[in-house]
Amino acid sequence: MKITNTQRVKGIGSVLTGLLLLAFISLSPSYHSQGEALFKAKCATCHAVFQNGTGPKLYGAVERWEAEGEGELIYEWVQNNAKLRGSGKSKRAAAVFAEYKGSVMTVFADLTNEQIGSIFEWVDSQDPNASAGGNAQAGLENGSSEEEEGGLPWTWIILGVMFVIIIMAVSGVRRQLKIATKESGDSTDSLTYVEEFKTWAWKYRLYVGLVTLVLVLSLIVGLFKVLYSINVMENYQPSQPIAFPHDVHAGINGIDCKYCHNSVTKSKSAGIPSVNVCMNCHKKINGEGKEFKGEIDKIYTAAGWDPSRGPAGEYTGKTSPIVWNKVHNLPDHVYFNHSQHVVVGGLDCKQCHGDMAKMKETAKVQPHGELNKIQENIDSKIEFTKPTLTMGWCIECHGQSGVDIAGSDNAYYDEIHNRLKKNDYSLLNSYNDDGKVTVKELGGWECSKCHY
Repeated sequence: MKITNTQRVKGIGSVLTGLLLLAFISLSPSYHSQGEALFKAKCATCHAVFQNGTGPKLYGAVERWEAEGEGELIYEWVQNNAKLRGSGKSKRAAAVFAEYKGSVMTVFADLTNEQIGSIFEWVDSQDPNASAGGNAQAGLENGSSEEEEGGLPWTWIILGVMFVIIIMAVSGVRRQLKIATKESGDSTDSLTYVEEFKTWAWKYRLYVGLVTLVLVLSLIVGLFKVLYSINVMENYQPSQPIAFPHDVHAGINGIDCKYCHNSVTKSKSAGIPSVNVCMNCHKKINGEGKEFKGEIDKIYTAAGWDPSRGPAGEYTGKTSPIVWNKVHNLPDHVYFNHSQHVVVGGLDCKQCHGDMAKMKETAKVQPHGELNKIQENIDSKIEFTKPTLTMGWCIECHGQSGVDIAGSDNAYYDEIHNRLKKNDYSLLNSYNDDGKVTVKELGGWECSKCHY
């Protein structure tokens, strides 16, 4: 049977269209994958998929809210739990709040309705009978960053597989057309795919070699990009057992960071404030009639304080520890001393942690781009290009931060200054050529300064 050129084109076009459509569906950044990433980043610390935990299970949550006629309000429940309860328009929100003994959700005002919908779609797509099944709370410290960082290489792998399939399909169609029409007596018609590919590759060996080199180099670069993303924690922000608005305490009320983190000038650790520090103020500030009263009640439970006892309240002696989730976590082999940086280096907390006086939610690992906007960093001519909490980030700061060793009352700097003047004055002059002596020039890039 004679096959016309039009039929050939239509046949090849149909195959290509189908395969390209399949590739598009496979590679498009899906609503589903977005929901999984958001769940791990925002929800997994308190919520499991199939089990109740700190908060209710999320599997079937939409169905439960819709059954009570409040399906649309579930978005407001996620975005600002306290505001929805305060509005009085949701019985479901009030019931959940009471069931979990006044546990207030973190505010997620940055999430859109579409993003929240993608979270619930992913949750409801999970298999309740699966072994993993989402029963654990998936509270991985870097789960979200691994998911997001790991997405791009897999996309390229799938894309490569799809192109190989397309090439093989087109080759198969071409071979069948040649056989059917007997247009050629070429001996390659009897060759297998492998033999035909070898013949073709040898004929165009220069181009094949160049393409192979590019592919190998691309794979190596992609591999190293994945390796470099391991343990990069920018924007990591775990939920906490008690909501703590820094913008109210440090911003509106003007409480100094050192009042709560009182070991920052004396120890390598800034310290988490004890519940007694909270009680210094909250014996009097009980939040009566306010949406945050439930959070203050958690402090009372932890301290063993009963405000209803006696004329001014009494301690019951029954305490309960507050289990905070760590935000900034360095590897065990890395040494960092807060007092050295705050007292000797004269750094302001916001230069590394961001301006906490403007942050409503509990602390997170600030992106380096946000730290570049801090006025103290601008004044010190410190500009970061490496992700926060990475080694490159620390090295950049040590390479740009100046130290006034001549005017310092620190004996360590005085000794270095005296040795430079005595032993190598030209070296001291070279250090001063740029108008400052940096931490790097005082040994701040030596491995033993930061690593055990």
